[in-house]
Amino acid sequence: MSGRVSTWANRFIMAAIVQGALAVALTAYFVLGQFAWLKPEVSRVIAAGSAGTWFTVGYTTYLIVGVIGVAVTALFYHHIEVNLGKPYTGSLNILAWLHLILMNVGVIGATWMMMIGGYLGGAAMLPPAVGGMGWTAMEVHERVFYAIPGGYPLWIGIFIILLGIGVLAGGLGYVLAWRRKT
Repeated sequence: MSGRVSTWANRFIMAAIVQGALAVALTAYFVLGQFAWLKPEVSRVIAAGSAGTWFTVGYTTYLIVGVIGVAVTALFYHHIEVNLGKPYTGSLNILAWLHLILMNVGVIGATWMMMIGGYLGGAAMLPPAVGGMGWTAMEVHERVFYAIPGGYPLWIGIFIILLGIGVLAGGLGYVLAWRRKT
């Protein structure tokens, strides 16, 4: 063991821990809310499909990209900084900060908006007998998905672009660090 530490791997591991804690809190909210305050229940929204599918897509994507993806990213930084002995300095730090911030903000913004819009839309499409509003897909698009300025699709897209810029900045940093002479 060399005893060397990767500053950026540690930052991404910390971000993954925070994302994991948020995932646990979110899951607990959905599960406990199922029995107490979320009416209609999340399980009904998921089972009904249609607009509720966006909830499932957002939740699954959050776990994969927000928690696992951020944790795995730490391995890249560790490999470059510790195994290859090429610590991030100067402009590489700027790229790494962009990677860390934009990736995490982008994944939370996009996936949580998918979950919120998917839950609200799916819930509205359920029959009133189970707590829904009995709306059609068209009504959900008009009244839920475009209820916020610009609509959920616009904001989800903006957050996905931020996520992408962060990942590209990180990838550029990897390549530049890898090719740098020690």
